[in-house]
Amino acid sequence: MKRILGIGNALVDVMTLVEGDYILREFNLPKGSMQLVDRKKSEGIKAATKIFPRTWTSGGSAANTIHGLAMLGADTGFIGSIGRDDTGDFFENDMKKAGVNTLLIRRNSVTGTAIALITNDTERTFATHLGAAVELAAEDLKPMLFDGYDILYLEGYLINNFPLIETSCKLARENNMLVALDLASYNVVEENLGSFKKIVKGYVDILFANEQESKAFTGLEPEKALDVLSGMSRTVILKAGAKGSWLKRDDELIKVSAFPVNCIDTTGAGDLYAAGFLYGFSRDLSLETCGKLGSFMAGKVIEIVGARMNKRKFREITKEIEEIIREK
Repeated sequence: MKRILGIGNALVDVMTLVEGDYILREFNLPKGSMQLVDRKKSEGIKAATKIFPRTWTSGGSAANTIHGLAMLGADTGFIGSIGRDDTGDFFENDMKKAGVNTLLIRRNSVTGTAIALITNDTERTFATHLGAAVELAAEDLKPMLFDGYDILYLEGYLINNFPLIETSCKLARENNMLVALDLASYNVVEENLGSFKKIVKGYVDILFANEQESKAFTGLEPEKALDVLSGMSRTVILKAGAKGSWLKRDDELIKVSAFPVNCIDTTGAGDLYAAGFLYGFSRDLSLETCGKLGSFMAGKVIEIVGARMNKRKFREITKEIEEIIREK
């Protein structure tokens, strides 16, 4: 089985179920987007939403994917930056409990938090204060951290630190690793299009995008966007929510249907899709089976609030995954 190393923003998610959209309007947060906010605004949103039900979980896009992979039994590692605080301890312990090899750097800043505002339509909008996470730098990445891994998985949010993401890709290449990237959020793509194109064209072997992100990247609707993206990266996964996903590798094109589920919260759907896909990929399964596992994992996580499922849930999931694999 291939070993997978993730690099991303180490955050703790504050999952908040809000009534209506007025909080989004009050804090100028476009629905469905990820907005970076300073510590003052982050604390203001937390105060304004304290009347609503909320839970705390360790998170961050790439961390969610790596955590999911580890819970499925994959051999994983994660590089990130956290504070010397209780929140940082919470993050590290949660990753270790899942079986992740944590390669974390401690800072004097506070550990970052991502407030996920979940509206009645199950859409989630993130207000993220990166805190210590943003202090991860290219200089922190040493070749020895990449030793023994086969795939590097990157979250698109890192594009704001171009030297970091480019150095990650170069070190992966020097270590004969494949590079997988998730585009993360349509507004991040719009704001960093040139940087994304350089990374995708130069390094990315496996590219994950949803409809909004692919349109922001290419200006095209899904079918045509898929053709353009596959000209830049060998394997492209285009996710379309309830409509399923399209996967293209070289001349092979696969359509995978979404699993029928009771959607509660879409947080983590893309992250866990990537976990399912990469789990299949790490086992050298077919492109179609990898897509089915991605769709299956996405369907499971949207049935709960947040992006982290417990061990009991994963015991059920691993049994179902083996059934899907046997059906191939």
